[in-house]
Order: sequence, then C-alpha cells, then structure tokens
Amino acid sequence: MKNTGIFENTIIYQPELTAFVREVVLPGSSNVQPKIDSRFCRFNLKYAHSPIHRWGIFAAEKIPARRRVIEYTGQKIDASEVRRRRFRHHLYIFQLTQNRAVDGAIGGSGAEFINHSCQPNLMTRIVGGRIFFVSNRQIESGEELTLDYNIVMNGTNLPCSCGTEKCRGIINQNKQR
Repeated sequence: MKNTGIFENTIIYQPELTAFVREVVLPGSSNVQPKIDSRFCRFNLKYAHSPIHRWGIFAAEKIPARRRVIEYTGQKIDASEVRRRRFRHHLYIFQLTQNRAVDGAIGGSGAEFINHSCQPNLMTRIVGGRIFFVSNRQIESGEELTLDYNIVMNGTNLPCSCGTEKCRGIINQNKQR
C-alpha cells in the first residue's frame, strides 16, 4: 500500500490502459504535440501555436505554386473503425472513400495538424491511394499552411476561425448549398 498523505490507508486503483484507450483514445488527445516527419515533406516545415486553432504547420522556406508540400500519412482504417474513433475531441481522420480513411493521429506525417481555412494555400491530390497536399499559390516563409477541409454534412455547423476575408463562418459545407 502506498502512503498518500491524508489518505494513507487508501489504495489508489489505476487501471491498466486497455487496447481501446491506447489505440483509439490517446492518439487524438489534447496533450499531443506535433511532430513533422521529414520523409514525407518536400520543403522545410515547422510547427507552432496557430491563431486559427491549437497547433499549425508553417512554411520554414518559400514554397512555389503547384508543388507537393507534404504527404498525409497515418493508419488506414475502414468505415466501421472511423465510426468507433469519431468520439475523439480532436480528429485527424482524412476520408478517402466512403469505406476507406486514413487516421493521421497514428503514424501521421505532421500534415494532420494543418488547419482549415476558407481561403487555403493548399489543395488535396490523391494519387494511387496516397494523399498529397499541394500548394495552390506561392507560400511565403513563416506563413501557416491551410486547407479547406471540404466537410459535407447536415446538422451541426462547425464554427470556423480562419479569419480570412472570405470566411464562410463554418468549416463544413451544408449539403443544401
């Protein structure tokens, strides 16, 4: 029995982490600090706190237009696993098809920390099942990398904080539009 001060005769039970907690809950938790895997980057990138949301990925050098910047990597999962992981507060799931997705929280390249913007400087290109983020214009050194998440859904609107001139106020695009 461990002496815990006031509760010196109390046994504190700390359950072992279950596989579900290790594999599903922890990878997307709030205390995760970004890491950029240079094997998947074509340019020097850095992470820092973002004015848009939590962490962001920033260009550490000038990036020309129409260039692959970073590949989005992670664990490949099916639709049922996407549903199982949807309760996380921070999701890093990139939907490839209705039945296939990539969870950047597990084995991600750092691209999972790229924030949404209504006027993004990156676009997505999927080639052979691989996800690449490509610059749609020149990106200056120090500029935050952004992407329009293109989330299509009905119901709850997800507020946007990109702060751009043409901000639509929500991240998602309602199906009625």
